[in-house]
Amino acid sequence: MKRTDFYAELEASRKIASVKEEKFLEKALDAGVGAVVLSIGNIGNIARYVQLYKSHGILVFVHPERIGGMSQDKDGIAFLARCVKPDGIVTTRNNLVKQAKKHGLLTVQRFFLVDSDAIKSSLESVRETAPDAVEIMPGLLPEFITEFRRHISVPVIAGGLLSNRNQMVEALRYGAIAVSMGNYRLWKEKVNDEPYPLPAV
Repeated sequence: MKRTDFYAELEASRKIASVKEEKFLEKALDAGVGAVVLSIGNIGNIARYVQLYKSHGILVFVHPERIGGMSQDKDGIAFLARCVKPDGIVTTRNNLVKQAKKHGLLTVQRFFLVDSDAIKSSLESVRETAPDAVEIMPGLLPEFITEFRRHISVPVIAGGLLSNRNQMVEALRYGAIAVSMGNYRLWKEKVNDEPYPLPAV
């Protein structure tokens, strides 16, 4: 999967389904999302979960830190790339971003914006690892989407604590390429029915 194709999928749907429970796996199939992030499973079943989405033409990312039995190192990423074959990973760890890039996987680096120091270190990490996109959490802080876009050249995804369509739209208006939600009720919300011009940065 090329980076440009990944961006195009997100721009078309503006939504990412974050799947955290097995009972919600199939609910994402017809939700019109641009990608799915798997935060469930183990080394015995994760390949089957990934194939479920790939067989439906949906981009699928794996969150390695949430996969049972998977080592959080170069061997774990090598296993993902060779045996599981997702389109990419979502991770908070610099070393996993670097390893995934070596194996040709797309990378989304996730950051938790808890204070000003976290923002500074996040921006430093992006410069070091050069992920394909960043996800900032919580998504209820849309002004920081603009702040990040001022300093980095890759798209910003907003995720975490989004509970209604208005919050999703607000994040998009502030410049997020997409919103990521764990709440399956939001996966079918239509938010791509208007252009979201990027605000000046």
